[in-house]
Amino acid sequence: MTCFMCRGDVEDKLTTFMVEVDGCIIIVKGVPSHVCTQCGEISYDTNVVMRLEKIVEKMKKSATEIIVSSYEAA
Repeated sequence: MTCFMCRGDVEDKLTTFMVEVDGCIIIVKGVPSHVCTQCGEISYDTNVVMRLEKIVEKMKKSATEIIVSSYEAA
């Protein structure tokens, strides 16, 4: 697989996903990702994106200022 940004090599890694929703920062650790070894661009499979959306939606309901979750545990 090659990076769509720079055409560098992409490798599978676990990364940390962060998003801000309504003033709350949601952090999900251990997310299966594709990371470019050249530019660092991160991409996700469709299944991972769908699961991240569900995790964010669930965490949004218990919103505080910062929420940290594990991908596997969520």
